[in-house]
Amino acid sequence: MKILRKIIEIDEELCDGCGQCVPGCAEGALQIVDGKARVVEDKYCDGLGACIGECPNGALKIIEREAEDFDEEAVEKYLAEKEKEAGKEESLMPCGCPSTQIQRFVPSESCQSENTPASIPRGEDSALSHWPVQIRLIPADAPFLRGADILVLADCVSVAFPALHRDLLRGKVVMMGCPKFDEVQEYINKFADIFKTASVKSVTTAVMEVPCCSGLPTIVQKGMEASGKILPIEEIVISTRGKMLNG
Repeated sequence: MKILRKIIEIDEELCDGCGQCVPGCAEGALQIVDGKARVVEDKYCDGLGACIGECPNGALKIIEREAEDFDEEAVEKYLAEKEKEAGKEESLMPCGCPSTQIQRFVPSESCQSENTPASIPRGEDSALSHWPVQIRLIPADAPFLRGADILVLADCVSVAFPALHRDLLRGKVVMMGCPKFDEVQEYINKFADIFKTASVKSVTTAVMEVPCCSGLPTIVQKGMEASGKILPIEEIVISTRGKMLNG
């Protein structure tokens, strides 16, 4: 039944699809669809506007219009289904797939470096210390997370920043993902679980200067808040021409 009530309105001209508003909605009423924030269903939006302050472009506002009444029971069911779906996706991953097999890599020793083929320039060996690297594939109890300095890397940074291994990756555990195309709440839950269980020492986020990347530090922060932990966190921004703009 529709009633006259307060509800979120999204200005599509102002919205750039950064996704920062999504974790700001505890009811899960917002998601990114076709590069824009959308209200999933009116009944999931409580109209209180907790998400408004998360938008860097002022694309969200509270209006009054006819809409389905807010349904708290429907919200609980919706969130439970989303969690169930996320768990189902993880359980469907084939355990024999190399992408899910946990591995730790030992850095090359000096004698190994001396025996490196001449075709491979010295000093340019991989600084990657583990596998897998995708956020969705790394379990919270992965041994390489214990006591780690974590680098949360937006996917595009890996191809834009030429000195990634030398300047960012060495000595860190990398977790890669895209805040625009992947499931935001799933990321928040993942980081919350990691921060609760892995005794992480610090977190560095590395994102591109484009708006859709800006949601990744917020996601990490939300995960940290959900875990009840307070950790040192640093944000690095890379330009589309591969230059470090801060850090």
